Amino acid sequence: MNRDPITADVIVIGSGAAGLTTALNLAASLKVLVLSKGDLSAGSTAWAQGGIAAVLDEGDTFEAHIEDTMIAGAGLNDRQTVEYVVEHAPAAIERLAQLGVPFNPGETVSERWHLTREGGHSARRIVHVDDATGWAVQKALERAALDNSNIRIMTGQVAVDLITERHAEERGFVERRAMGLYALDRESGEVNRLLAKAVVLATGGASRVYRFSTNPDGSTGDGIAMAWRAGCRVSNMEFNQFHPTCLYHPQVKNFLITEAMRGEGGILRLPDGTAFMESHDPRAEMAPRDVVARAIDAEMKRAGLAHVLLDMTHLKPGFVEEHFPTIVQRLRELGIDPVTQPIPVVPAAHYSCGGVLVDRKGRTDLAGLYAVGEVTQSGLHGANRMASNSLLECLVFGVSAADDILARFESVPMPASIRPWDESRVTSSDEEVVVSHNWDELRRFMWDYVGIVRTDKRLERAAHRVALLRQEIAAYYSAFRVTPDLLELRNLVEVADLIVRSAQARRESRGLHFTTDYPGLSDPPRDTMLYPSQG
Repeated sequence: MNRDPITADVIVIGSGAAGLTTALNLAASLKVLVLSKGDLSAGSTAWAQGGIAAVLDEGDTFEAHIEDTMIAGAGLNDRQTVEYVVEHAPAAIERLAQLGVPFNPGETVSERWHLTREGGHSARRIVHVDDATGWAVQKALERAALDNSNIRIMTGQVAVDLITERHAEERGFVERRAMGLYALDRESGEVNRLLAKAVVLATGGASRVYRFSTNPDGSTGDGIAMAWRAGCRVSNMEFNQFHPTCLYHPQVKNFLITEAMRGEGGILRLPDGTAFMESHDPRAEMAPRDVVARAIDAEMKRAGLAHVLLDMTHLKPGFVEEHFPTIVQRLRELGIDPVTQPIPVVPAAHYSCGGVLVDRKGRTDLAGLYAVGEVTQSGLHGANRMASNSLLECLVFGVSAADDILARFESVPMPASIRPWDESRVTSSDEEVVVSHNWDELRRFMWDYVGIVRTDKRLERAAHRVALLRQEIAAYYSAFRVTPDLLELRNLVEVADLIVRSAQARRESRGLHFTTDYPGLSDPPRDTMLYPSQG
């Protein structure tokens, strides 16, 4: 059945901090359709524990926040972008406070909110809601969006591909631009046409391309893959951040132990109690995440360990329960009391620092297509994201993208005569095992060959396996009706290819990309840029 298209002024793909911030800033005058792949809270925002970085203390400065971010980014940040985001951070925090986010109050009369410190920061500038900041932010944004009559939310919508001029039925010249997308409705199983004057990708990152990840299952690089297929450049895909401290537990694979625990005095130890971080970096536990993750990886490989320990037991009574109540509760449910026992931790894929190339207004290479948040390479993070700058990026770029869409809206025509999704030459699959097997194989070899430490040989092996999987999945995709798992696997393979090609192109060790074949730095630092014509 070919239903009539679903239309809106603007379509936002993604319902986390980036997507909802953009939608709320558009909804004052436009009709906005927000799509969520799962339920409304299924994205990464709700999982964020630590907080949001902003200069809010009298002793702190914009320049210090900028310099900390530049240092963490290992020379690849775009300074003007960093300045823009840092200078707009206090206003972003104020907007959240007005929406009802209950940031922890300060401990003195002069301190409005309690500020903590995390790795890479030279000052306390992390505003937070206990250890569940992302959840509080997500819920506040959801309430505002659900109360806004100009925002329509559709859950269970799996994006298939962007609609561009290639999908127009009329012949003759049609401007090259984004006109909407095809999306699979999980409930009905039908692929619908969704049309709008502008489309915003707020789809998050691609850390589920790895076997171990702190991310929700939906972090499969959908927006990056769709933008790439639509002709947009992607950049710096080799820089995937591995969070140093994911809980090591046989039943729980993706529970994050926030970096704020190290910021508040946690010590990384070997099983015999030896503290090891000072032997790797003078900043010890407060070193940037890439340094800490590599240190843990090196100690685990050196000693043949399954994990290391994060020790909070030396802190004063009541401190851990007061500052990290959510984590304490969850760990105790799993039989670990962090007040009296060190926490077993391992590194895990956590954040994609590369992505779709955008400018400071969130514009991509394709007219009418914007991207906000982790799906992008905005220039903010460089070769390594500094802690608590990620939610900040969503909040600041959500406003700037919305402002640009509003400024251009009246001059853009509404798309029409777009071809419906064609399933006339495909059948339902009776070989779903192919999808599950290929998914597992992909994530395993990406972890083994394109993980925290890389070599040319490992990357060659990964490239060979990606090529074989792409052939299999392309044949499968052309023969059978799409399913959510198939669409995610198709996108993951696309993203894996981009990551491997980017890693092979960078013949140095910088930030999150570390290779034993090229341990030094190249000068000058350059972004890795991939062009769709190469594919």
